[in-house]
Amino acid sequence: MAQAVDTSSYLIAPDPTAARLTRKVIGTDQTGAAVEATVVEERPLTIFLNGQEIVTAMTIGDYPEYLALGFLRNQGMLSTEEVIKGVDYDEELETVVVRTQSQTRYEEKLKKKTRTSGCAVGTVFGDMMEGLSDVRLPDTQIRTSDLYALAHQINRTPSLYLNAGAIHGTVLCQGDRPLVYMEDVGRHNAVDKIAGWMLSEGVSPDDKTLYTTGRLTSEMVIKTALMGIPTLASRSGFTAWGVEIANQVGLTLIGRLKGQRYVCLAGAERLIRDADLSTIPDEPRKAGRKAG
Repeated sequence: MAQAVDTSSYLIAPDPTAARLTRKVIGTDQTGAAVEATVVEERPLTIFLNGQEIVTAMTIGDYPEYLALGFLRNQGMLSTEEVIKGVDYDEELETVVVRTQSQTRYEEKLKKKTRTSGCAVGTVFGDMMEGLSDVRLPDTQIRTSDLYALAHQINRTPSLYLNAGAIHGTVLCQGDRPLVYMEDVGRHNAVDKIAGWMLSEGVSPDDKTLYTTGRLTSEMVIKTALMGIPTLASRSGFTAWGVEIANQVGLTLIGRLKGQRYVCLAGAERLIRDADLSTIPDEPRKAGRKAG
């Protein structure tokens, strides 16, 4: 078993021991023997913008304020000019109310709501693509040595995924340092929590990398671009539309990052290939998987 890494350098790290996030369940294995399994909890969280109910998301229940803020910002319902007066979480009612100084244009946006291919809640609005027309991400370079260092540390960080599975993780990084590691039953929820944290803390996205355990879909690329983050990386693969949008907005898109291997399908000119591959442990390829 790989040795767990020190999480003291994280600003926010997963807490796989938190009592509210998992539950012990008794079942049987393939032989019929009794087994105890750790499973992730799901609970609803209803998000309000001022007096309007927006959505009920299924979530693990941690960082509800960040999730609400990030969801509204990433859906285009909170513009950068909006003044946020307060974010109120009621644990008993399982609600978060985000209050702004003035009314927003959310009524119009609600009419354009659609369902997307994401896990759990994956709602997206028709005008998110319109919002990309003005997005041009900073021409930020990234060192491959940093990518390998991030993957090594993140994949060994104690997490709900390693403890129970059935969950996605997303990590905000700077250089070779993971900063904020969020998990949830839906990868979009994990991204929204990071967006909410960045909004709350006033964190600049220009020199950041977003690492996700999930697929590099169009919605993941759109959310990353709207957050202003110039690099998105994952152990998983791509969708064609995700690649197309990444090239459109100038996002460096790196997938299948496992061991020494990765594939960059957008922004390869921004990679600084400074890693010594002889020092990077490789992972065996799965049977039947073609190279590359």
